[in-house]
Amino acid sequence: MVSEKPIIQVRDNGSILVKGDIELLDAEGNQYETKPAFSLCRCGHSQNKPFCDGSHKREEFESVTRATE
Repeated sequence: MVSEKPIIQVRDNGSILVKGDIELLDAEGNQYETKPAFSLCRCGHSQNKPFCDGSHKREEFESVTRATE
């Protein structure tokens, strides 16, 4: 079985969406338990870091980034 290419997408005014066969490790190399798709906090207000809990909406976090060529 061939897995699909992992995808990491920075969402406007929100989290970082991660999809695919990814291992998420902390600074000591310990692995977090993840699902096939999960979101990482980008605003810094999540109570479930490194995962997003939707706090960016309450905090009115704003950030729109685009890849440049």
